[in-house]
Amino acid sequence: MRSIVAEPALVACCGLYCGACPSYLNGKCEGCRKSRKNGWCAVKKCVEASGIRTCAECARYPDPAQCKKFNNFISKVMGFVLNSNRAACVAEIKRVGPKVFAEEMAERRRRTMPRS
Repeated sequence: MRSIVAEPALVACCGLYCGACPSYLNGKCEGCRKSRKNGWCAVKKCVEASGIRTCAECARYPDPAQCKKFNNFISKVMGFVLNSNRAACVAEIKRVGPKVFAEEMAERRRRTMPRS
């Protein structure tokens, strides 16, 4: 099993922190950026096509809640089920940058910020 470490490369396109995800820690996933199993993810496709690292860098939708790819039905359901607030993660990445965000999430041992 992998250890939780602060690694900016493990910040997912949508703002989650793969470095604290059980699938990543158990070796079942390589993380958002390296994984080929998540080719279905519209957010990852958009981020890669836009040439940015995360939704925090998106100039078209400064508020990810306005983006239909980020804020779709499935993400709303999964956010509720997993108590995940990806929009808060994106806001935090904008505020502190991906390096500090990765450090914060590793310290908290969380892959996401909780819904309020």
